[in-house]
Amino acid sequence: MGGKNPVRIQSMTTTNTLDTEATVKQISQLVIAGCDFVRVTTQNIKEAKNLINIKTELTKQGIYTPIIADVHYNPKVAQIAAQIADKIRINPGNYINNNKLYSNIKSTDDINEYNEMEQNLVPLLNICKQHKTAIRIGVNHGSLSNRILYKYGNTALGMVESIMEFVNICHQNKFTNLILSLKASNVIVMIEANLLLVKRMNEKGYTYPIHLGVTEAGSEEEGRIKSAAGIGYLLAHEIGDTIRVSLTENPVEEIPVAIQLAKYYGRKKNYFSEQKETISQFHKNLFNVTPPYVITSELSKLSDLSADNINSANNIQDSKLLSICKLKYNAIPYNELIIRATVDASISLIDKNFDGIWIDNNGITSADNLAKLSLSILQVLGLRITKTEFIACPTCGRSSINVINHLTKVKKLTSHLPRLKIAIMGCAVNGPGEMADAHYGYVGSVKGKVNIYKGDSIIYKNVAQETAPRLLISLIKENGDWKNV
Repeated sequence: MGGKNPVRIQSMTTTNTLDTEATVKQISQLVIAGCDFVRVTTQNIKEAKNLINIKTELTKQGIYTPIIADVHYNPKVAQIAAQIADKIRINPGNYINNNKLYSNIKSTDDINEYNEMEQNLVPLLNICKQHKTAIRIGVNHGSLSNRILYKYGNTALGMVESIMEFVNICHQNKFTNLILSLKASNVIVMIEANLLLVKRMNEKGYTYPIHLGVTEAGSEEEGRIKSAAGIGYLLAHEIGDTIRVSLTENPVEEIPVAIQLAKYYGRKKNYFSEQKETISQFHKNLFNVTPPYVITSELSKLSDLSADNINSANNIQDSKLLSICKLKYNAIPYNELIIRATVDASISLIDKNFDGIWIDNNGITSADNLAKLSLSILQVLGLRITKTEFIACPTCGRSSINVINHLTKVKKLTSHLPRLKIAIMGCAVNGPGEMADAHYGYVGSVKGKVNIYKGDSIIYKNVAQETAPRLLISLIKENGDWKNV
């Protein structure tokens, strides 16, 4: 949790874990790109046992990168994988009987569930002690137990309460080789959860390392902005020891983004990468839009939803002091500007009460691109909603559909629907829970099939993936949320 050690980078394979050759090849590509740890889908006992073949082949190639087994649902699989992998990723929700629904909570319910978790977890702790295997306790927004949901709701506090129960069990059983992870697709929830976790650990006197990531960030510029906003903000505040940028792309593409975040914000107290200024001026109901505003080029010009809609501030009567945060960069490449401006703006807008942002890249980035970037940053922080938001998992060996292809299709069809959240998820492990705040979407159910959702309700089950985009559009139209281009 903070400290002087460098921030380490993690990614995850998308291959079938039983395909040793393909998995080893992808791990090699990730390591060459700069990955320090690689997580591997481990769904069943066969996959757990095949980790030894993967590690043996990696050793033959001179690759000693630690392997993390990603286990869900089955504690027995975790126990086998723990004898081979360097680290096991488990979810507290997989260590209880989560079928019970609550109309109220008694103290005995907390005690009974805690005891059940401890009973199920202790065998794994003993194996990990014997083999010196680390455990990453991962709690994702949307995958909390029914008891935690009843008590705290699907909130950042609920995530912290869930993970701390497991930490306490480990601590009481003298197992301390832990790393903790609280992730969400909502950037603000992810930041809030990790800040609460640090506070709680400080109160308990714990100093466990923290893994950071924004789940289901999506692809392209949007995915990079989401990841940078959450991960970068926390790194800049000296929180985070390992990071994963979860993009719905080839996992190798995640690494350059993570490297930039670690380089510019890992372990740095002075987290503004270049120059930050505060500019003040007067305004009156500019465009009838609530701040934060976006400035794109000159102080005398303020932009609303695009660089084409610019009005002169000189003609506006003074009425209220406007505080703008200006972030200046020295003509850096646009792919770097995306990361650095996102983090610096996030810090300014979350920590300070600015009325707007002004990104200046020494004149080499067009006003239109600066406006789009600024508005995208405001959107991921929940400050201004101007376009469709896409929630999409980064895909892995559990995916029953090609998430990358489906996201591309859905984006092409629905990007003109601002204020809608649309989710594309690869499997049922985290999909239904972590897309719960989306308006529409679909989740891979079995190979080549999807379940289509409106909110958290399944509307169509086991639909052929080829027809899923068409049915999704029909559902949006039926509910009055469609607009023609």
